[in-house]
Amino acid sequence: MQRRGRPSTQPPKLRDGFYIELRTQGSTSAIKIIRKNMDEVKKAMDLYSANKIVKYLGQVKDGKWVDGDNKGKSI
Repeated sequence: MQRRGRPSTQPPKLRDGFYIELRTQGSTSAIKIIRKNMDEVKKAMDLYSANKIVKYLGQVKDGKWVDGDNKGKSI
């Protein structure tokens, strides 16, 4: 099925929460996963670290990165 209409011009906004990135060994594409608190992030990192490359991206609050690699930058 083809998509119809004009594509969006604005990038997608990230919701408030904690983000981790999952990547398969040797892959260039990644998946971002959001969690509500740091305890859930730690559990998810332990769960996925057995067979994926896991990277903590940081916390997003009000459209800005609070911590992590992109600290202080807007989305």
